[in-house]
Amino acid sequence: MLIKKCMQMVLVATQSLAYATVPGDDPSGSDAPLREVEITSSVDGTTQVVMVWVPDTDKPTPLLVALHTWSGDFRQANPRDQFWGEAKARGWAFIHPDFRGPSNTPHGCASELAIVDVLDAVTYAKQHANIDDTRIYLVGSSGGGHMALQMVGAAPEVWAGVSAWVPITDLAAWHAFHTRDGTSGKYARHIEAACGGPPGASAAVDAQYRDRSPIHHLSNAAGLPVDINAGIYDGHRGSVPIDHSLRAFNVLAEANGHPEMRLSAEEMAHLVEHATIPPGWAETLPDDAAQPRRYAVLLRRTAGPARLTLFDGGHTQDPAPAVAWLAAQRRVDPSEEE
Repeated sequence: MLIKKCMQMVLVATQSLAYATVPGDDPSGSDAPLREVEITSSVDGTTQVVMVWVPDTDKPTPLLVALHTWSGDFRQANPRDQFWGEAKARGWAFIHPDFRGPSNTPHGCASELAIVDVLDAVTYAKQHANIDDTRIYLVGSSGGGHMALQMVGAAPEVWAGVSAWVPITDLAAWHAFHTRDGTSGKYARHIEAACGGPPGASAAVDAQYRDRSPIHHLSNAAGLPVDINAGIYDGHRGSVPIDHSLRAFNVLAEANGHPEMRLSAEEMAHLVEHATIPPGWAETLPDDAAQPRRYAVLLRRTAGPARLTLFDGGHTQDPAPAVAWLAAQRRVDPSEEE
């Protein structure tokens, strides 16, 4: 129901598109600051705030949409400014929407309203800049990764590529992780406030947990380049166990017709419990793993256009390789293909 409703509310005109890679960009930026603009929601008519930066050029430009974290809003500077810096260096337009603020209210936390807020922000950018419709990118970490993957399921036709870092993908599982000795911790209380109670409180509450969890909608994204990244120590030294990323990749592997690339239950259990690569694994890392990174790549799996990266870190993000990967993605009309 969630996906069907949100697809009906998408205002961005798109076509049936395939995906390809493109060379690097010729930066054409400006010294203009990020601007705070107000947008009227296309769903409920409320005023929503978006941070916007547009390069000083009339040429078609890619657009990077960066999403704030779980407890943040449009004013959150970190990691917003890191992603903006990467976009600005490439001469890309940049937007940072509020999508109803922190994920501790019914209107926030990947709600239908929040989903359309992100799409409304894209529409605004397209109305006020010459956006290259084949190069609209989405990135987020933690709660921003949660929302990025929710957008993957809700509107896959909008994006040329999506990069999610240390994402939450299953709210019921995350609630359980943050409920110790029967007591709900901070994030569990946030989820309860958004969904109307703890898991199992009622059929309606359980439906909210499902609707707001990307793991249940990612199968809609077959063929879309999706980049999922997790720090191997997250859940030990961080708030989101890496099985959220592992299970999400498995869904995408199945959707992309590569079930053989899924991680087994035993492999996932080892990674989650021990925070080490299982003994005997000798997978060859790709060339891009040797590029400049804040955290070394420990494991890489690909399944069609989807990829999973485990890196030597915790609950964090690495903007440079995230945006570098996005820069290589482009939607292509099948009529353009030979």
